[in-house]
Amino acid sequence: MEDLFNGYRDAVANAPWFDEMFDRSGQPRPEARRVNAVLESLNLADVTARADSMARTFLDRGVTFDFAGEERPFPLDIVPRVIDGATWDPLETGVVQRVKALEAFLDDVYSDMRVVDDGIVPRHLITTSAHFHRSVFGFRPVGGVRVHIAGIDLVRDAEGTFRVLEDNVRVPSGVSYVLENRRAMAKGLPEAFVDQPIRPVDEYPHRLLSALRKTAPNGVEDPTVVVLTPGVYNSAYFEHALLAGLMGVELVEGRDLIVRSNRVYMRTTAGEQRVDVIYKRIDDEFCDPLQFRGDSMLGCPGLVNAARAGNVTIANAIGNGVADDKLIYSYVPDLIRYYLGEEPIIPNVDTFRLEEKDAYEEVMDRLHELVVKPVDGSGGKGIVIGPAASADELETLRRTVAADPRGWIAQPVLQLSTVPTMSGSAFGPRHVDLRPFAVNDGDDVWVLPGGLTRVALKEGSLIVNSSQGGGSKDTWVVDDRRAGSAVSASVPGPVRERISVWPLEKGRLDTAEEQQQQQRAHAAPANDTVSLSTTDKGQRPC
Repeated sequence: MEDLFNGYRDAVANAPWFDEMFDRSGQPRPEARRVNAVLESLNLADVTARADSMARTFLDRGVTFDFAGEERPFPLDIVPRVIDGATWDPLETGVVQRVKALEAFLDDVYSDMRVVDDGIVPRHLITTSAHFHRSVFGFRPVGGVRVHIAGIDLVRDAEGTFRVLEDNVRVPSGVSYVLENRRAMAKGLPEAFVDQPIRPVDEYPHRLLSALRKTAPNGVEDPTVVVLTPGVYNSAYFEHALLAGLMGVELVEGRDLIVRSNRVYMRTTAGEQRVDVIYKRIDDEFCDPLQFRGDSMLGCPGLVNAARAGNVTIANAIGNGVADDKLIYSYVPDLIRYYLGEEPIIPNVDTFRLEEKDAYEEVMDRLHELVVKPVDGSGGKGIVIGPAASADELETLRRTVAADPRGWIAQPVLQLSTVPTMSGSAFGPRHVDLRPFAVNDGDDVWVLPGGLTRVALKEGSLIVNSSQGGGSKDTWVVDDRRAGSAVSASVPGPVRERISVWPLEKGRLDTAEEQQQQQRAHAAPANDTVSLSTTDKGQRPC
């Protein structure tokens, strides 16, 4: 057989990063032995054919993304990322801990601000955050939950330690890839699933729907849940449609909704139907033109007042973005100690707060050594990696940071862990991160086993975002300690082969379609770093 790992073991033996499949001696790690054995039994033609087949499956199902104006199947690498259960379990607990702390923080900063009075976080850092919305200050969501869905981005450093890179509690994107990747991998590399104790992922839609229904307004026995999308021109539309279909709820646009007497209704062919829970997939600023952008055609006038009156639950809550601010991120370990009385389970990446004088001066002296990030950036945009930047780029950065120190943080350059990734005629080491997804129903926080692994397909690149040419991997949590897991193939349950959940159209008015299209394309939350679309963009059956 061809040795597709030719040179790979040598590359990672003395590399300054942690490889997740092989140890320093070139031996596969215990949790990856099965995958390694299957891959070593294949030749290049086999692997290439299987990878092409998975790409065609994604294209047929509409799992594509727009890259440089071209619609392409989102890259799914044929080598899964394997995490052993003993490593995963404390990560799961750490994600739960972090979500609980962020929930408490958001509830506090939109009410009493005890965290400010007690000197944990300076008031000006909260009030100057671009995503702190005074229009939702002073009331608690009727369901008692602000962070229904969270995506906590993790990276693994050179010692193999997982660290939190950032928090996403507005509308974290990409869970559809977790579901679709597992389906595709079960067909592309079925031998690796045999007798593998892989924890399943297909429970997510049920967990999500259950949490949304549980946080509905009090007294509603059979709550109506909808997914609010910007529409078919948004890059994440495939995900919106997939989740609505798997939950069995309506997919709606803002023009399908109307607010009367502080209650939300959905227009249907049978008349108006009350809506109790809105899973919003648009950014806060587009949700309610009466409170935010007056030119928004994507939201529904009156949504904030309906939420304030306790007649509708909005998930995630409007205003959550203050917790996504990368400057606030640097305080999360303190927030865990303050609200929970616990030590953080998953450490942060060391972070310089440039609005502090000493940190600012040190970073300005070391720009060429550090990674500098805008506090409200996403998708890898705006990040400057000092060692890879030119003198002109560093000088421009210096002036930009000097003009607005509060808008930037700096971190050391981390050598992210690697996983073998198909590149040409062999496997090469490519850097990865991990986004576990957590669902919060107010009583319990459930974490999807594994989550989304994003991979930098360009050799040596540390930018994994899809908008920067990154791809993804199926993420397996493997162990045999849970009853019934020893022969689990972890293949999702029945998933509709074709998404056909569309908002009902009655009484719609003509609008400025070009403006709508532009808003739909750009109204995805800023932390949506995975691009999804659909091949059915022109179809809108009544």
